[in-house]
Amino acid sequence: MNGSLNGRKNRFEGKVAVTTGGGGVLCSAVAEALAKEGASIAILDIREDAAETVASKIRAEGGKALAVKADVTDRTIIEEACKTVLREFGAVDLLVNGAGGNDPRASTSPKLSFFDIPQEALERVVHLNLLGTIIPCQVFGKVMAEKGEGVILNFSSMNAIRPLTRIPAYSAAKAAVSNFTQWLAVHMFHNYSRKIRVNAVAPGFFVTKQTRFLLVQENNTPTPRGKAVIEHTPMDRFGEPKDLLGTVLFLLSDEAAFVHGVIIPVDGGFSAYSGV
Repeated sequence: MNGSLNGRKNRFEGKVAVTTGGGGVLCSAVAEALAKEGASIAILDIREDAAETVASKIRAEGGKALAVKADVTDRTIIEEACKTVLREFGAVDLLVNGAGGNDPRASTSPKLSFFDIPQEALERVVHLNLLGTIIPCQVFGKVMAEKGEGVILNFSSMNAIRPLTRIPAYSAAKAAVSNFTQWLAVHMFHNYSRKIRVNAVAPGFFVTKQTRFLLVQENNTPTPRGKAVIEHTPMDRFGEPKDLLGTVLFLLSDEAAFVHGVIIPVDGGFSAYSGV
């Protein structure tokens, strides 16, 4: 990705961005795009090697990046991560909450009914997706509140808008992320600063390490579930990381100065199509 939208470069020059889940397919692409537009990037991921891989790539291309091992469900760890970011970069201007995911043990199947899903599996999915969004907002959002400005971008999901079969905990948790995004947008505005914006994106179906086995077979053709997804996606394909970047960078930039408390689908039209 060379330059930015509308031919403008370095929209994020001098900004410090924190990405949770930054070692993943989607948020690593976001981190790299932000770095190319001038931001210093702190890449938080529970997998330290994945975070360092992304940070090393950014540094090799002349950007500024820091890898931080962090569990988004543990406030003490996130507070230490915040101290590390502030010590290294001196500020937090942008927060991208991309950490999340499902647990197969919290999904229904022919072998596991909804009534038998273990409580600990349900708790893990809710903690990772909901608390894993709220806690970084508390910790890094406090830095923004003290400064009086900043942008928070959460990752909701298409499942929050149209829940899929089999994944009750993930769908419910992401719906809660959407609700929390709107709540936090109002709370920050009313209590701290009119210069703090909070929004979310709701990605549709992107092939990542977590979703590949659900959507794509070993021969690279869609699985039955993947075929059903494509049949209900008017653009007739899965998303690619680059498809997400325009919306994400817009929401993080000053170009979206009057965009606040919204959840924007990036889904190829899935949410618009009833199937008939």
